Amino acid sequence: MKKKRAAFLDRDGTIVVHTPYLSSPEQLKLLPHAVEGIRLFKDHDYLIIVVTNQSGIARGYFDEQSLIQTHEKLKKILIIEKAEVDAFYYCPHHAEGVVEQYRMHCDCRKPRPKMLFDAAQQYNIDLSQSIMIGDSPADILAGKEAGCKSALIINPNHEQEADPDAPFGADYVVKDLLEAARLFIPE
Repeated sequence: MKKKRAAFLDRDGTIVVHTPYLSSPEQLKLLPHAVEGIRLFKDHDYLIIVVTNQSGIARGYFDEQSLIQTHEKLKKILIIEKAEVDAFYYCPHHAEGVVEQYRMHCDCRKPRPKMLFDAAQQYNIDLSQSIMIGDSPADILAGKEAGCKSALIINPNHEQEADPDAPFGADYVVKDLLEAARLFIPE
């Protein structure tokens, strides 16, 4: 069976406006050009896999059910826009969490690449033909560790963890998801 390629996308600061510990569907606000970027990848046979750290669960700010509801709402919004997501993977853990079952060091929290490896296994993805797009060093490092190309979004709308002059090994530095998609989709 032929392997597929994927666009692995961080959620906050890549698809939706970065809201610290976004905890409810009502807080979702799509970033400009995110829909167009997803659509462009989908039109060229990329799977869209969201991989997101959600330490707010371990920190007790919201529970997994709230996160699932938020992802369901995001999925519905994107379907209406004809920009479908194939899967959501999330890490609820944090070593300093207050919720006992989630307080741990784990293999799934980016910059570790377990979410990408799990998706690759489940969806028959060729990681060397895939890309990780996000707005933090953890996103870039996870993509690199998994063997993907990477694109760092430098988003002027929120405090950037990454210095735009130090792209942390990113293959590309872009302003948004659409610019990233255009790098990988021939005109």
